[in-house]
Amino acid sequence: MRNRIIYQFFCAIGLLSVSASCSNFLEVEEKGRTTIPAFFSDPEGLRAGLVGTYNALYDYYDSQFMEYPDVAGNMASLQILASGSDMVEQYNYTSDQASEVGAVGYIWRKIYIAQTNANNVISYAPQVEKNYPASAATCRNILGQALVIRALCHFDQCRVYAQPYNYTADASHLGVPVLRVTPGPDDNVGRNTVKEVYQQVLDDLTQASTLLTDAQAADFRYASLQAVNAMFSRVYLYMEDWANALKYAKLAIGSQALADTTAYINMYKNLSTQGEAIFRLSGEDMSGQLKKFYESNCLPADTLISLYAANDIRLKLLMQNGARKCTKYYATTVPGNQDKRDDPFVFRLSEVYLNAAEAACHVGSYAEARTYVNAILARAVGSADAQAVLDACQDQDLLALVQKERVKELCFEGHNLFDVTRWKQDLVREKKTNSTMKRLNYPSDLFVLPIPEAELNANTNMQPNPTVNK
Repeated sequence: MRNRIIYQFFCAIGLLSVSASCSNFLEVEEKGRTTIPAFFSDPEGLRAGLVGTYNALYDYYDSQFMEYPDVAGNMASLQILASGSDMVEQYNYTSDQASEVGAVGYIWRKIYIAQTNANNVISYAPQVEKNYPASAATCRNILGQALVIRALCHFDQCRVYAQPYNYTADASHLGVPVLRVTPGPDDNVGRNTVKEVYQQVLDDLTQASTLLTDAQAADFRYASLQAVNAMFSRVYLYMEDWANALKYAKLAIGSQALADTTAYINMYKNLSTQGEAIFRLSGEDMSGQLKKFYESNCLPADTLISLYAANDIRLKLLMQNGARKCTKYYATTVPGNQDKRDDPFVFRLSEVYLNAAEAACHVGSYAEARTYVNAILARAVGSADAQAVLDACQDQDLLALVQKERVKELCFEGHNLFDVTRWKQDLVREKKTNSTMKRLNYPSDLFVLPIPEAELNANTNMQPNPTVNK
């Protein structure tokens, strides 16, 4: 029986290629498999492998994975609802397990491709370091970056295909497979619990933290120690481990201030600038899918726009010529004048500030929480208006304010649905929504995507999701 999960190296260098005639899109033709050890036999091969891993990571971030949590959330409106249009099934909560070329199949497959690339780098890096001691520092840095990417793959796939960590008291519900190595042709892997998936994520981040040294990202296009700490804070936030979420948010922030008003807008409009990016994927020489999606189809819902004060600078990214439009992926200055390029954020400083504020509320450190949320508000509406908002907010209402600011700040950056479900909130959409799903009460089986049918058919150990897998 052929491998169901994916044995694929980055196709750009021709080590493996996807078979055009495969009946199961998760099966791949294992061309050149014996050349992989030779390819990874020196630091240059290891470095090239990391490049392939980043390309695979970009491929799933700049597509349905980033669209899904906003389209399936409650702050977006799709305009094109014709059958077969991108993300319509996810918008209406009618995802089809047989969809191999839509979100259900693409997200599953693309994440595994990135994960397989990362596993190759992780597997061969120690031996390359041993064989080339003069390049030990380089090898360790590459290994650290690959571990961060593998952590992202497990975490992201679990968020899409499994209920949130706090769905059960001990996180014992079904997650996704934990893959530390690429399965062989006859391996039928099953799903680990969500707790086990998160533990693997934490283990990879812990090891990466011993290998990466840049506490403030020296190059935001690559995973850094700052990115590790930012991810720790996000993961612990989902786990409701508030003390650790706050601890790692502080480590990620360090002494770094938020981008000022000009730099904030500019980081979306000029892809040559860092702004407050901690980890941002490069779309150089790529055709950006997010830009196309938000240009033509997905608009901010009226309920989202209504959350902002009239003078909020964030509206500049959500309104164009008086009409609703997300322009977070519509840069006007692009290196090389690549007009189809977009560069999605993985982590940026504002999210970490909001992680810190939310965690501080839960541990009762309200003054600290106010400091973090004030920084977000002051940049958006000015110091005086921000202080007025905070003065009018009692401590018992502060968490709700932080959650509201998170919705406003991180909209269309891949967070909305995941925040709704981890907060155990009902999904309530604008009254005039054109979706067939107007409201969805928490908990619900519909808050996750079905496991792809092709995977279930080929792998007898792969368990389906209730209700959504028919």
